[in-house]
Amino acid sequence: MVVILPFVGSLLTAFLLRTNSRLLPASIAGFVAATVVLMTAALYPSVANGGVVRFEIEWLPQLGVNLNLRVDGFAWLFAMLVGIIGVLVVLYARYYMSEEGPVPRFFSFLLAFMGSMLGIVFSGNVILLSVFWELTSLTSFLLISYWNQNPAARDGARMALTVTATGGFCLLVGLVILGNIAGSYDLDVILSSAEAITAHPLYLTCLILILLGAFTKSAQFPFHFWLPNAMAAPTPVSAYLHSATMVKAGVFLLARLSPALSGTYEWFMLVGLAGVSTLLLGSYFAMFQQDLKGLLAFSTISHLGLITTLLSLGSPVATVAAIFHMVNHATFKASLFMAAGIIDHETGTRDMRRLSGLLRYLPITGRLAMVASAAMAGVPLLNGFLSKEMFFAEAVETHANSWLDTATPYLAVIASAFSVAYSLRFIHSVFFGPPPMGLPNQAPQEPPHWMRFPIDFLVIACLVVGIFPNFTIGPFLHAAAVSVLGQSTPQYSLSVWHGFNVPLLMSLVAMTTGCAIYVGFRSYFSRCEGTPVFRHLAGQRIFERVLVTLSWRWARSLESRLGTRSLQPQLRWITFLGFLAAFLPLYLAGFQSRMLSPSDLDAAFLGIWTIGCCLAIGTAYLAKYHRLAALVMLGGVGLIVCITFLWLSAPDLALTQLLVEIVTTVLILLGLRWLPKRVGDLKDEMTFRARFRRFRDFVLAAACGVGMAFISYAVMTMTVPDTIANFFLNNAYTQGGGRNVVNVILVDFRGFDTLGEITVLGIVALTVYALLRRFRPAPDSLAAPEQQQVQALFDEQQPDRDAGDTVRDYLLVPSVIMQWLFPVVITLAVYIFIRGHDLPGGGFSAGLTMSIAFLLQYLAGGTRWAEDRIRVLPLRWMASGLITAGGTGIGAWLFGYPFLTSHSRYLDLPLIGKVPAATAMIFDLGVFLLVVGSTVLILVALAHQSIRINRIRAMDEAKEGAP
Repeated sequence: MVVILPFVGSLLTAFLLRTNSRLLPASIAGFVAATVVLMTAALYPSVANGGVVRFEIEWLPQLGVNLNLRVDGFAWLFAMLVGIIGVLVVLYARYYMSEEGPVPRFFSFLLAFMGSMLGIVFSGNVILLSVFWELTSLTSFLLISYWNQNPAARDGARMALTVTATGGFCLLVGLVILGNIAGSYDLDVILSSAEAITAHPLYLTCLILILLGAFTKSAQFPFHFWLPNAMAAPTPVSAYLHSATMVKAGVFLLARLSPALSGTYEWFMLVGLAGVSTLLLGSYFAMFQQDLKGLLAFSTISHLGLITTLLSLGSPVATVAAIFHMVNHATFKASLFMAAGIIDHETGTRDMRRLSGLLRYLPITGRLAMVASAAMAGVPLLNGFLSKEMFFAEAVETHANSWLDTATPYLAVIASAFSVAYSLRFIHSVFFGPPPMGLPNQAPQEPPHWMRFPIDFLVIACLVVGIFPNFTIGPFLHAAAVSVLGQSTPQYSLSVWHGFNVPLLMSLVAMTTGCAIYVGFRSYFSRCEGTPVFRHLAGQRIFERVLVTLSWRWARSLESRLGTRSLQPQLRWITFLGFLAAFLPLYLAGFQSRMLSPSDLDAAFLGIWTIGCCLAIGTAYLAKYHRLAALVMLGGVGLIVCITFLWLSAPDLALTQLLVEIVTTVLILLGLRWLPKRVGDLKDEMTFRARFRRFRDFVLAAACGVGMAFISYAVMTMTVPDTIANFFLNNAYTQGGGRNVVNVILVDFRGFDTLGEITVLGIVALTVYALLRRFRPAPDSLAAPEQQQVQALFDEQQPDRDAGDTVRDYLLVPSVIMQWLFPVVITLAVYIFIRGHDLPGGGFSAGLTMSIAFLLQYLAGGTRWAEDRIRVLPLRWMASGLITAGGTGIGAWLFGYPFLTSHSRYLDLPLIGKVPAATAMIFDLGVFLLVVGSTVLILVALAHQSIRINRIRAMDEAKEGAP
């Protein structure tokens, strides 16, 4: 429920898109976030002493891929962080967001973002973790681009998505390798397989791929550049993204997998180099930023580098310090971003060169921001000081005999001094000095109390944790440390005072040096443009150049060689590659088949297929010259295939093939009406190049056809002791509850495949509908057919006639028969559906039959007549079908079975007796609904072309009649 509830709230909030009020969507989001906090808090007794709460739903148990949720002390602490700061961000956004924008959309995206992050935290399966990982990238893209009219927001969102999604793909590959090494994708198994993982030859490959995913998500060098460009997002998004969600996912993953991957020289060097570089460069860049959020963004990068450096050391105490600093950084960074948002909200600018003396206008906000900045700088009696002291203590320890280990203490002091300098700059330049001049908003004042309350809460937390760490964060930190380190959990102290020691001396040096840097370079900071020394090291510029190289040079080069606007070459390439994909493996494996002997031939069957081959050749020949004749012959080929299925004792396939032929032939026939007419004698215009192209296409098609015939013949004549067919034949009734093996396979044994296939069918229908909405018929197809032209002359003499009567007049007898067939065909569809589990039929065949009923009504009465009398909403049918089919699969979870597990039994009904029933019939009903909806949607798209043509004709006639 903790993971699902934010997504449910996101859907509910999305339905409020027509309202501009902030109160209702904010109330829903706040209620959801608060409920998440309460439900997560209720789990603490179960995880306080190293316990783990698990919840598993079987999905693909044979592959070890299940929906496995896992809560330990570390996941609990992180989830509480996500939930509590989420509540505060929602409250803050309630006052910050303008009602002029789509506020419900903002809260909908925010809740989806929260749910995605909770999914990462609670995932007990690394594949599931990868899914939620990508969801955070998508939802953050939507949040960063919330003000999509702003080019900076669009560019920042695109950059964030490109970098993090690319890293997410690398992470997925790395996690798949990691799961194969450990023998399972279950997180517990992976964490207990450290020796096997680090000793495996693929360890380094796996480590690099996983680190790429973590570094891109947490903006570690050299992937740090995307985070400052994400500052175009609304301030509530920045506060949430920088403190508890998106950027913390990378360091969370490093901490989570450190028991399995750390302890090697490769881990220390790769993670340590990235962490130290990010720590130093992030703090250095932050000093020279002129934008408040830009300064805070680079400070976030620096502190993430600090956490990464701690995790690289591999020592238990360093891991504890890393977890502690994750929590501390979340509290003071969220409060600082919210304070920056208030400053921007009240003054109209975030440019520190224009801000000064705001303490007299914003006394409470200013003092709160000073305390949070001091925590960021590591001032004593604040939470940031404690975790930074632990960082210094671990930095001076020897963890690996390398130059990096030797240099880490010195680099840590330098980065900490830079941190003090930019914290002082944030405080002094904004809140002290003369009154500001020329602000967009001339009269800044304190915001409403509840808008400032989140900052109050977080700053008080910084103070309380900094003064009483053992009584506040101590138990929760210990539970998190035990869940990560297990038996290796060390003894550590959270005391404020440890006496005069090396870490304290390092802190004093850093604070003194930082103050000196700010005092000495204060005027330079306020007037500098760009970052000294690294002025040309602009990650955004490098990123854009890489994109230009990929999209312009390489992509355009490939497009010029392989791309074409003509459909025929594209189909030729697809067919050719498909042929190679089938031919090469069989050729390399030495695949052979039993030779065909005269005794295998049946004269009648051979005669039928001779007719079919002639029809196929005729179709290919006439496709260029006479489309209708080619379509008729193509339908004949389909009928030959139908007869073949009957000959080979496959009546279910024959029924489906016959129905598919009827529906597709009619739909293609309706589409041919709007294509341009053939002009001239194409036979006389055939050049040598055109004849060569047609011959090449014929050879390719013949090779594919003969190849498929060869594979089919080889499979059917193969003698295997125990085939998969025997399994289905033996278990269709006992396990699936049906005697129609084909239908049982579709809705039970291979139900997941069928769910994917009907989803694709729905996507195809939507695509066809979208394309035909923009389709403009050829000019020479605008004129009415000859029959309608004759009828139009008769209609002019009777102006009071209904528009549908035109069609019924020149097709009077067929139209009446087709209208009478409507209830008959529907009854047949119901009959085919009900009998499908035991006899030929099923949801797919019944759906096609029902579609034929609607086709007949459109053909008999015309578009307007049919839609006035038959109100079919195909989109609702499609949605209902997907929900029904998917809901059947989810229903199996409620009884402890894997997804789409069906159940069958006999029901004893009054007056009827025992009736077989299976839950697979409900799934089949979803298939039926979606097939009907998809087919009717395509039919509507084609039929509405006639309405559009009538409008075009009316407009043309009006223009001709105008003076």
